[in-house]
Amino acid sequence: MPQRVVCHQCGFVLYEGEELKPPDEILHKYDGKCPKCGIKLALIPLNVEVKPIK
Repeated sequence: MPQRVVCHQCGFVLYEGEELKPPDEILHKYDGKCPKCGIKLALIPLNVEVKPIK
């Protein structure tokens, strides 16, 4: 199942891939901040969408 994690502020794609990764691993990669807009990233998702593959 593909996974995509995006910044809720600017929409920057923090992670996209087939392998499911835990949020803390993705945040650690960017030192807890979005590399594009600089907003502090949270471990708790603000919005989760599950969409079928087309």
